[in-house]
Amino acid sequence: MASVARIAYLSVRDFRNLENVELSPPAEGLVVVGENGQGKTNLLEAVYYFQILRSVRGARDQDLVRFGADAFHLAATVDTDRCHEIGIGFERATKRKRVRLDGDIPERLSDALGALPSVMFSPADVELIAGSPTARRRFLDIVLALTTPGYLAALQRYRAALVRRNAALRESSRAGRASTASIAVWEPALAENGAALMRERLAWVSAVADPFERLCSEIGEKARVRVRYSSSLDLDSISAEALSAAFEAKRGHDVKRGLTHVGPHRDDLAITIASDDGAARELRTFGSAGQQRTAAIALRMLEARTFAERTSRTPVFLLDDPFAELDVRRSANVLSLLSRDGLGQTILAVPRESDIPSEFTGLARARVVAGRVDRVEAA
Repeated sequence: MASVARIAYLSVRDFRNLENVELSPPAEGLVVVGENGQGKTNLLEAVYYFQILRSVRGARDQDLVRFGADAFHLAATVDTDRCHEIGIGFERATKRKRVRLDGDIPERLSDALGALPSVMFSPADVELIAGSPTARRRFLDIVLALTTPGYLAALQRYRAALVRRNAALRESSRAGRASTASIAVWEPALAENGAALMRERLAWVSAVADPFERLCSEIGEKARVRVRYSSSLDLDSISAEALSAAFEAKRGHDVKRGLTHVGPHRDDLAITIASDDGAARELRTFGSAGQQRTAAIALRMLEARTFAERTSRTPVFLLDDPFAELDVRRSANVLSLLSRDGLGQTILAVPRESDIPSEFTGLARARVVAGRVDRVEAA
């Protein structure tokens, strides 16, 4: 049975527009009410920072420091099977980030990833469907780095080798001749670690393909929505040898362009929807806003399931006005599905109290105005 991750106390100082926030959320969760631009999404972002040690919205750490401040500091007392006290600080001037878990500084920052398991649902998730392949690869990498042993290390090694091969390609392009040795020296590391990444990605996507289709249907989508892992390489024979051959075959083309054009950094999640004629077409191009939100929510639900199944920990659920662009029927279905899977501690952010779904009206409430959060009050 999965343990339930919870926040007992949260302190946020000089993060985005939040100057000094202290909260003690009840075990079941909290509703944060605030008009747009007041800071409710920033509060959820601060909580999610404990998960991936960076902005969920892709902002640089120096841009997270409140205007006029020198640093931001986050602290939490949590109930997890991993630690009980988490502290994070970032200094704008030095660009140094420090993390403490139960008072100890981890040997590597990556050792602190996932200290507070959480999953965030947001209207911005539509970019998982409608946006570029980069957003979908990032989604895959975060899910697997936090739940699959060895994945993060392979990802770090792959990225390091990719940076160096691309640098060698650009140097060869500027010199007007291909320096095969300086390029090829990075390909064994790319091939070995790239194959490991592709195998894990393919395994996860294959395992969730049918549940993804069912979730989209249960949320309310009548057309068939499917997901598969897409690559220019043969997915039936993923191996370091196959990737090595691909890097060698593309070397001349890569030199001309100064970039590596094959490998897992070029792959994608292909998400399709059946059209009236039965043909499967890209949801990012042919789907409505509601259909894209449905698919994005299904992906987030599968992310939460993966955490619970692979780590035996139910994450904190961060719901940022999660039913925007969904009709009442689909919103109700999402809530029913989340409850069926087992919601952990839930922090729901909405613009108005009238936006609180009936399922959450019993949660305690806090209000955000101009970056200040009122104390928690009973519903």
